[in-house]
Amino acid sequence: MLEVVALSALTAFLTAVGNGAAGEMGKQLLLSTGALAGRTLGRETPLPTGVDGLEALASQVHARIGDDPRRAAEWASLLRSAPSQEQISLSPGTLPSAPRNFTNRERAVRRLKREATRPAAGRPRCAQLSGPPGIGTTAVALHVGAVLHPRFPDGQFYVDLRDAAGENGPEPAAVLQRLLQEMGVEHDRIPPTGAAREHLYRRLTAGRRVLVVIDHASSVAQVRGLVPSTPDVFLLVVVSGRPFALDALPVAVPPLSDRHALKMLRKVAGREQIARVKHQLPALLTRCAGNAFALRAAALRLLTEEAPVTDPASQPSAGDHPVREATRSACDRLPPETVRLCRLTALGGWPSIDAHLAAAAANVDPAQAARMLAEAVDVQLLEPLPDGRHRFRPEIRRYLADTAGPVHGIAECSAAVTRVLDALLNRALHAAHAALPQSWRTEQAPESGTVCHDEAEGVAVLAAEVRNVVRAVSVAEEYQHIDTALRLARALWPLQLKAGYWDYVLPALRLAARCADEHRPDTRMAGALHFQLAHCLGELGREEEADRAAAAAVACERAAGHTRGEASSVELQGLLSMRRWSYTAAHERFVEAESIYRAITSGQDEAVDLPRAFALVRRHQGRALRGMGRVAESRVLLEAATAFFEEQGEPYNQARALTDLAEALHEAGENAEALVKITLAERLLTPAATPHLRYLAGLRLRCEAVA
Repeated sequence: MLEVVALSALTAFLTAVGNGAAGEMGKQLLLSTGALAGRTLGRETPLPTGVDGLEALASQVHARIGDDPRRAAEWASLLRSAPSQEQISLSPGTLPSAPRNFTNRERAVRRLKREATRPAAGRPRCAQLSGPPGIGTTAVALHVGAVLHPRFPDGQFYVDLRDAAGENGPEPAAVLQRLLQEMGVEHDRIPPTGAAREHLYRRLTAGRRVLVVIDHASSVAQVRGLVPSTPDVFLLVVVSGRPFALDALPVAVPPLSDRHALKMLRKVAGREQIARVKHQLPALLTRCAGNAFALRAAALRLLTEEAPVTDPASQPSAGDHPVREATRSACDRLPPETVRLCRLTALGGWPSIDAHLAAAAANVDPAQAARMLAEAVDVQLLEPLPDGRHRFRPEIRRYLADTAGPVHGIAECSAAVTRVLDALLNRALHAAHAALPQSWRTEQAPESGTVCHDEAEGVAVLAAEVRNVVRAVSVAEEYQHIDTALRLARALWPLQLKAGYWDYVLPALRLAARCADEHRPDTRMAGALHFQLAHCLGELGREEEADRAAAAAVACERAAGHTRGEASSVELQGLLSMRRWSYTAAHERFVEAESIYRAITSGQDEAVDLPRAFALVRRHQGRALRGMGRVAESRVLLEAATAFFEEQGEPYNQARALTDLAEALHEAGENAEALVKITLAERLLTPAATPHLRYLAGLRLRCEAVA
């Protein structure tokens, strides 16, 4: 019986695979689909770019399988086994708690509620909250979210962009990634490209009643792709500062009037405390200028201190922003050594800090730094984070950094930044070595510093520190610590290889590769950084840029006489070609890489772990041959790779090779034997390898359908 595959279903499948090969198993599905497309059409078929090309490919395949029951059955089983976006369940999300002492803002709240509940009338529900730093824009957003909670039963999602490593915040694709993570999408199912991520976001929110809050947005590009296309989604963008040209309802948050400012003071400090300083209230209100942050800081001071709220000898200068004035006042109440630590720590613009980084900045003991950080939290200079770290509000950090130079001198400030860079590099090198202990791409761990005990801990430390490390690459380049900048970027390799984080590390890799070309051209370091950049760009679907970076890596490694690096970079070129279904070109690159590896003699340092390099490149050759339809040759190479990894005791790589081998056996019609390999692979994998196990389950269905 002829199994019918609808053209619409085939088009949707090819579009999803072509645009969203997320995760290692997404790439595996992409390669399997390319191989089947080639067998169906009788020729190698490069992966089309763009919707029109994918639709044309779907039409060609559909025409061929219309009278070919066997091919139709293969496509039908492939479509059934592929993970569906409909299978992704939307998590309910969570907003941070609304402020307990929220005061007034009736007009802003009323306008937001009206926008959230008005008839859709073909217009997206979208609002932009804006106001000067500390005025309370975030508080308004969270209050509205709490008030309207029943209206959005399908989810309330909050993404705060304040912790981004750069001054301009993350790129639009990275914002989408963070939002999808908040929505509960597993890392391996988040598509690599911004367009595919936006498509998934719209699929997940279609027909659902959802609130999305993007806090501390810094450009219209970051949020333009989130503007709702369905009537029951409400997008609330929060801007600290001037609004930008977003097609949304503009809602300005003005300063509190004196009446409402006094009301807020009473809510926070209590009526008795306010009555105690009644004669000082006019000056206090003038000083705070209706700024919610400044008012709350003053009220909390009333609760904890006996001293007057205002000191006539230290009145603010004309034109001082209330938050800066509140910061100056907080500094006046701290010991000088704590203020020094805060100023020096603020200099790097670090997304988050802990006691060890603060200790490095101030050149004190970590225990002393921890005590000082607690003191800074008490006076509202720092905000504690759930993971035990801390962060400055942007306007507080800027004030502290601005005052550091005049107070402590340029030399001490520069030394403080250098110490933090050294501390971050030490931490990153320890983590990278633990995460990839045998890799020649990672430096040996320093003799001093905190040791990471295993791979999992190394990856976890890099993940926790990634925003600081990315920021540090920029700071090190600015301070002309070139080697530090390059080594920091190289230390990110295990994180991008094992845990993704491509959106996070891409800015650092771009900068480091440019920096290497300028200061260390044609060196192994430059080659390694271009390799990392090419890998990252490839994972994000930026194929042309990835090709250029990979070619630069080959050229640098060749100029440096680094044979191992040259071979590895040529191998990466093959992987990039294979991802585009250019299997012949990929195979040529893999064969070239093997020949370069063979130029390494046993006495060279580069010969370390060379048998493993041969096994990996031959596995890739086998995968390319499978795509070319040369299944018998593919099988020989994949069986050899499987045997090598079994002998070496590498269960994960053995499982990967077994998966490739099962694919080749399935394509050769030996489905019973393919099922045996699938079972072996499943036994080798731990429950943590969920994506791989999910893919194997789909492959099993394909084999059983025609067994």
